[in-house]
Amino acid sequence: MGIPWDDIVVIQHAKNTNEPTIVTVNCPDKAGLGCDLCRIILEFGLRITRADISTDGRWCYIIFWVIPHPESLKVDWESLKTRLLSPCPSCLFSYHFKQQSANPSSHQIYLLKVWIFDQKGLLYDINEILCNLQLTIQRVKVMPTPDGRALDLFFITDEMELFHTKKRRDDVCEYLMEALGEKCISSELQLAGPEYDGHLQGFSSLPPAYSEELFGPELSDKVWLHPLSQDMTTLKKPSVTVDNTLSPAHTLLQIQCVDQKGLCYDIMRISKDSDIKVAYGRFTSSVKGFQNIDLFIQQKEDGQKIIDPERQKTLCSTLKEEMLHPLRVIIVNRGPDRELLVANPVELSGEGRPRVFYDVTLALKALGVFIFSAEVVRHSTQERQWEVYRFLLEESREFPLDSSKARSQIVDKVRRTLMGW
Repeated sequence: MGIPWDDIVVIQHAKNTNEPTIVTVNCPDKAGLGCDLCRIILEFGLRITRADISTDGRWCYIIFWVIPHPESLKVDWESLKTRLLSPCPSCLFSYHFKQQSANPSSHQIYLLKVWIFDQKGLLYDINEILCNLQLTIQRVKVMPTPDGRALDLFFITDEMELFHTKKRRDDVCEYLMEALGEKCISSELQLAGPEYDGHLQGFSSLPPAYSEELFGPELSDKVWLHPLSQDMTTLKKPSVTVDNTLSPAHTLLQIQCVDQKGLCYDIMRISKDSDIKVAYGRFTSSVKGFQNIDLFIQQKEDGQKIIDPERQKTLCSTLKEEMLHPLRVIIVNRGPDRELLVANPVELSGEGRPRVFYDVTLALKALGVFIFSAEVVRHSTQERQWEVYRFLLEESREFPLDSSKARSQIVDKVRRTLMGW
């Protein structure tokens, strides 16, 4: 059986530019669905300003209030609807979706080679084009040459799942060449062969001191390489409380923290990876930069309240840590040069946070900071896996990298862009 596709995801467009668009998802429930939907919404450059989640374990009803971020962003709403349908366990849609995308390469990684005349901000421009084409960057390697050119290797997946068609591959290359104009020498798209396994598996090797700051289980009040700017210190005031008295079947989790564009995704990701089932949740609109979240939750394995004090403590600690630093940003020495490192947690499913590369390159372009080379790798700690974005920065007159003030300005701008401030 199943239900009609148009009833699964409904998008009610805003009447005015300053009002949110309302996205409603009404479908059978499954573990981690809320997290998957939040990730897709983030991929489209949308910010969730408010959300209501309700499920009885078999059926779920979720409402998101979303706005483009930035406001000038053009959103392909039809593509968003199609993408939001993909994780929903509806029999009718699942059958159609599998028939439509049944091909041996739908989830395989492709390699996009782009030869360009190296220019400031061009890495962001390419990234923006790939996002508009619904392509997700899994890994990247930027290699400048002495003659002023650069070879950019993007290991990508197609969210439309059409790379098995020659037309889709040709369209991507043609669109990229046309958008970049004379700055692009050539582009080539092919299935990433076994010779690139090293790039795809690429795990980073960082000095212990940098690893400690980036991946430490609890960041100290004083971030020793790059202290937080004054207004960002409000991040250090999240409140997480557990209440088992209000509901006979659920634990109430109440969170108050600073608003940021990935907040709903971060909380749902933690719930998913902690085997927590959200029966009812409400993310209220931001008031003076803070959001209040109420979640009625159960343990996924037995559907019971969270009674164990140690599990309560671990969950609260994890949430506070993620509210404090959902992403880690530092600048370190790399020989005589300076390297910007940005790290974010990877879901247990292997999915990384959307649009991190996009936001970092946007921030650096806005500052006029030139990226000499860049790569995306994975780093494993005892607790989890991280996605690490490494940017080797080039010296400029405006931002002399030997200056601690200039380095702090870069880190602060990148943090703000990632948080949506």
